Amino acid sequence: MLALILLALVGLVAQLVDGTLGMGYGVTSSSLLLAVGLSPALASASVHLSQIGTTLMSGVSHLRLGNTDRALVARLAVPGAVGAFLGATVLSRLATAAATPVTATILLVLGIYVLVRFAVRPPTGATARNSPHTSRLLTPLGLIGGFIDATGGGGWGPVVTTTLLSRGRTAPRTIVGSVDTAEFIVSVTASLGFLLGLGTAGIDFGVVVALLGGGMLAAPLAAWAVSRMPGTILGTAVGGLIVVTNTVTVLETLGLSTTVTAWTLSALVAALAPLIALTVHRTRRTNVVAEVQAA
Repeated sequence: MLALILLALVGLVAQLVDGTLGMGYGVTSSSLLLAVGLSPALASASVHLSQIGTTLMSGVSHLRLGNTDRALVARLAVPGAVGAFLGATVLSRLATAAATPVTATILLVLGIYVLVRFAVRPPTGATARNSPHTSRLLTPLGLIGGFIDATGGGGWGPVVTTTLLSRGRTAPRTIVGSVDTAEFIVSVTASLGFLLGLGTAGIDFGVVVALLGGGMLAAPLAAWAVSRMPGTILGTAVGGLIVVTNTVTVLETLGLSTTVTAWTLSALVAALAPLIALTVHRTRRTNVVAEVQAA
């Protein structure tokens, strides 16, 4: 019983992060399930089954609060669904752990770019509520994001949100809301692929329900936070999260000791704190100037 309560808390925190920053649910939940001994396929299957409910709640909340661009959702969801189904089918037969360090390194570089872009020189297009991106970018992005999400137990947000933020042409709240809403379709098709490949054998539905319950409680709160958070602060926070999570993955892949990893992360957090503080200060100053001019 205690284990299920802890899983529900993990689902709540993971969805709060995911719904606010556009990533984190799958990575956080899958990491925990792998740590307690589930195979990569069963961990990813459990997470995606729980995400059917959490992403549905999150998507509805984002739509109601005006955080989405429906055209962007559609252009991401269709290729994302295809990629997720293919990824689930592949993972049901073959582990893809070898691709983890490569993906993490790419995302780490993109995360640093997003962090610097929003903290130092916020993009001029960061307030656009309708995404100008076409299917030429969104189709391959959705395919890759869906495939990585299914094979890695998480990755839709880190791949898709990171890439769109790094382009600097759409408001962060619109990107986060649209990516989260499209993730519902991705979760449904990934779950279908896992059920066809694995059946229900080995899937602990108590784990699924616990993660689902915690996540659904957090989804509306996270969507509300996105609608209120300034774009520059949101973009900087997303960039910081990408850098931290993928630094951990890279360090683990290199086989470094826990002590080295802890010191590295401490130094990283110490370096990120001034950037976030600078962004908050600049945003407040800009808002004050705008209020004075309006008066």
